[in-house]
Amino acid sequence: MIREAIFDGGYPPGSALREVELSEALQVSRGPVRDALRVLEHEGLVRAEWHRGTTVAELSLQDVAELDSLRGALEVLAVQRVVATGASLEKIAAAALEMERALTPHEMVRCDIAFHDAVYAAAGHSRLTQAWEAIRSQVHLFLITRVRLSTDGYLEQIRDEHRDLVAALRLGNVEGALKLFAEHRRHAFDVLTSGS
Repeated sequence: MIREAIFDGGYPPGSALREVELSEALQVSRGPVRDALRVLEHEGLVRAEWHRGTTVAELSLQDVAELDSLRGALEVLAVQRVVATGASLEKIAAAALEMERALTPHEMVRCDIAFHDAVYAAAGHSRLTQAWEAIRSQVHLFLITRVRLSTDGYLEQIRDEHRDLVAALRLGNVEGALKLFAEHRRHAFDVLTSGS
């Protein structure tokens, strides 16, 4: 529930997460809240510091660069495998179609993550999927941070980009698909690093 509240924007990056308040809001004792915060810290969504308590993680420029480069490396393998194996694109296309229903930036971020989940699943590589799952929550936070900075034209841009990604995968052109996936990542990276 805390993770979902972070993903919905209820606790933006930098927000304090106090055990007492969370336990009252969730109507549970502090023990399960403490355990949940440890899990979220392991996922990279929250940071616990003795002098500041627990806060929703704020991504530094180094965090942004590292997430972007790792995501890029993983995505190259995923796209190569999807094309090389002739994997079914049905779930990937369905995830892109689901974006038509997204009405808010936070809904669109969820759809964006679901689209990439479908790409990794189609790649048929269990360890690659595990590597994606290890950074998935942080990428979600990356994209939430991106929409906090700018939402101008965001919904339509993301819909268009994902339609193009599906089309590129359907063509089976690895180089063309990789170029479009890299451009898609770069748009979010540029917003985060320019601060606009």
